Amino acid sequence: MSKKSPNDAVNKFKLNFINKLLNNSNEFLSEKYRPFEDFSEFDTDDIPQNSDVVLILSQYLQCFEKLRADNVKFQSGKWHWVVDAERDETGDELGKVYIRTTCPKRLRE
Repeated sequence: MSKKSPNDAVNKFKLNFINKLLNNSNEFLSEKYRPFEDFSEFDTDDIPQNSDVVLILSQYLQCFEKLRADNVKFQSGKWHWVVDAERDETGDELGKVYIRTTCPKRLRE
């Protein structure tokens, strides 16, 4: 989006999808991991530029990585994302399930 025409406006069709993703992301990230307290979605009456959308989405991606990094554990020579077991899953003694993942970005060299 931003490489071809960073100053062009995002069309409403795309903006509606972006806002839906942002709303779902805000719910998932909760207050602890949200990148901005005072931002929840783009105003559809004030269409943003491509570069604005890219900037905001990149901040959300960083927050998702922070959430993941805070919840991964190195165990038995592999990285695992530690999450609460769902109703139909068998967790460990603490009710946790370990999902194989990659090393957190902040630890990569």
